Amino acid sequence: MGDEGAEGNHPEGWPGQLWLEGRTLVHLLDEQTRPTHMPRGPAKRTGPGFLNPAMAPARTRSVLLLNDALEHNWLVRTDQSIRVLDALCATGVRIRRWRNEVSAPLQQRLRITANDLDQFALDWARASHSMHPPAQSIEHEPEDDRYGSVSEQAFNNGLDFRNKDARIAMIESGYQWIDLDPFGSPVQFLDAALQGLSRTGVLEITATDTAALTGSSASSQARRYGAKGIVDVYAHDDAVRLLLATVATTAARLDKSVTPLMALFDGHHVRISCLIKTSREKASGIGNMIGWRVREGDVPYRFVQHPTPEQVERASGPMWVGPLWDKEIAGRMTEEKVLEMCQPSAEELEEMKLQGLEWSEDDVEYSARELRRSVRYISDAADLMSREHLLLNLDSLPRWAGIGGAPKIEKLIASILQEGFSAARLPDLEPLLVTDAPFETVLKHVRKTSPSTK
Repeated sequence: MGDEGAEGNHPEGWPGQLWLEGRTLVHLLDEQTRPTHMPRGPAKRTGPGFLNPAMAPARTRSVLLLNDALEHNWLVRTDQSIRVLDALCATGVRIRRWRNEVSAPLQQRLRITANDLDQFALDWARASHSMHPPAQSIEHEPEDDRYGSVSEQAFNNGLDFRNKDARIAMIESGYQWIDLDPFGSPVQFLDAALQGLSRTGVLEITATDTAALTGSSASSQARRYGAKGIVDVYAHDDAVRLLLATVATTAARLDKSVTPLMALFDGHHVRISCLIKTSREKASGIGNMIGWRVREGDVPYRFVQHPTPEQVERASGPMWVGPLWDKEIAGRMTEEKVLEMCQPSAEELEEMKLQGLEWSEDDVEYSARELRRSVRYISDAADLMSREHLLLNLDSLPRWAGIGGAPKIEKLIASILQEGFSAARLPDLEPLLVTDAPFETVLKHVRKTSPSTK
């Protein structure tokens, strides 16, 4: 197929309207309403060229994580490249952000393949990339597949486009990085994704079927994930851990182990990033990381590997009960880093406006705010989320403490830190506190800092 950015060979509806995500220009179909900054929840789909702006923070963190792997060489050696696949790339926003926003000195080590079965969306992605190419030319050739044949799709300045079923695309080559972002549940793609990874690789997964993951839809939860849930203040954390358990047990059947790098609930979806390694020994130990969250009378919950029948009645699971983040990697996801990598300069913005972008000073401020929000609280909570911790909903603490109102979460954290324990706020729509302090110690500080006890 020719270059869709060339004159007279545009996809239907081209060029639509321009939008900016990170430092990357995005073409939206005219029928899609101009996105708002920092939208919440699922958006209404308008067709195959639809962009969900609520997923922008997840795409931003994906840019940072891929950059971190290259910059700190924790996936491959410094002289090696990373073969990356976006298995369901849609209109190509994520792949283009990888190409545009990962640090320039690292770009030649990226081998990016973009796949989608929807030819319209793929044409839109290719046209967008051709119209707004990366700042530096990418000179490497397309990757061969496992059978020695080069992709039949055109290689387009740093992106290898393929038009296949995602399950076929994932197993054709040995990728070190696969991003899986389906509409709804990812379970039907998990086996192919895990088989498509090299012996060591990163798997990033998005799940938007949160009704099933949180237990709001008990039948879907049991059918897709083989679990039962309790819809309470821990439903979001349960959803993250349930998806991790599903990935980990699926991987174990393929003699692969899972180590979470970053796993969180973001607005209306779950997003997990895992390091996957082929290891029979480590895969055999998966049972140590699977258990149940039991609601108790003296503490909000306990993780139990083998609950009694009575405990199961007030428990959710089975789920992942181990660490959720990598301390070093998550610790580097700072607001300073995201602005450095993903915020356009004044010169870049002026050039984009010459290309037709309508972007006001308010847009500049709001987009920077959105970038900061995508990583807010992550570095502060990185240490705690990488080890054993207690997760508490701030609004539930007054009942436990026997007082009338909750303190400011910042004051509570400061008070706990003064006693020598660790505490931080967790990224979530709800005010969540993560700490290593004993529960009774937390309640003591709740009473101490609450305005209702003054």
